[in-house]
Amino acid sequence: MRDMGLVVVGAAGRMGLELVRAVHEAQGARVVGAIEREGSPAIGKDIGELAGLGPSGVMVSDDPLAAFASADGVLDFTMPAASIAFAGYAAQARIVHVLGTTGLSAKDDAAIAAAARHATIVKSGNMSLGVNLLALLVEQAARALSAKDFDIEVLEMHHRNKVDAPSGTALLLGQAAAAGRGIELAGNDVRVRDGYTGARETGSIGFATLRGGSVPGDHSVILAGNGETITLSHHAQDRAIFARGAVKAALWARGRKPGLFSMRDVLGL
Repeated sequence: MRDMGLVVVGAAGRMGLELVRAVHEAQGARVVGAIEREGSPAIGKDIGELAGLGPSGVMVSDDPLAAFASADGVLDFTMPAASIAFAGYAAQARIVHVLGTTGLSAKDDAAIAAAARHATIVKSGNMSLGVNLLALLVEQAARALSAKDFDIEVLEMHHRNKVDAPSGTALLLGQAAAAGRGIELAGNDVRVRDGYTGARETGSIGFATLRGGSVPGDHSVILAGNGETITLSHHAQDRAIFARGAVKAALWARGRKPGLFSMRDVLGL
């Protein structure tokens, strides 16, 4: 079988360049398109050279439709508005769309679900293999430890340039905890505490957000009981882990029927 042809959108950004490198290192995949926003100084430049890999023959473009038409899949860690448009293009081309964008609204999620009727979409708040295993462990722990006896708090820290909070990973872990408890996260989450808040409500899932420096992503889920505390953690040391997970997801999705999948599907968890 020929290598899977992948388009990287937001290709000249930090995550985009990591994706280009990850595809270059992977067996069975190659970069066939690199997309940037209109007016980007990267337009017309060789994406391989920008990524430090040497000439690739793939020039950065601002025309996603043409790139998607000749590709097998797209790797997307951009912004919500852009990702919704890319999901629509992927649906038109009936290709794989690996979606690692965070900060999506309920309306955005509905648009992605609609696109998944024609595109094979793998969507996750975090493409790291370790984080998705952590989410499974959090769900199991939340199921085993009752809300009456253990409170759940999700703590995350990211670099100073992170624009959404809580992070997509924190929400992924919060959703896992809620699933373990058999509740919906929405309506049971506490994202802000300030002033006189009163006692903690039993069964709620709290979030604490830290920002600073160049931290790629640190996440901990704390289960706090009377006289004991359990902490489940993941510490990202390099953005490359997210890129490698995205390429793994794309290769897994190749040839599958349209639908909306998660990294748990990819990993068989």
